[in-house]
Amino acid sequence: MDQLSKTELVQVVGGFSINGTVINALARGIEVVLDVGRSFGTAIRRWQEGRLCPL
Repeated sequence: MDQLSKTELVQVVGGFSINGTVINALARGIEVVLDVGRSFGTAIRRWQEGRLCPL
């Protein structure tokens, strides 16, 4: 493996940066988790109260 000089290290481009796309993806992921939890909670409540639609 070759060693890079200081000038070569300065020219390296890459890495992780937080931008709008990353924030949007995280927000949508949290929204999906909350929606699944809400739906699951509603299903449990309806089952306990006996308000399920017959199939």
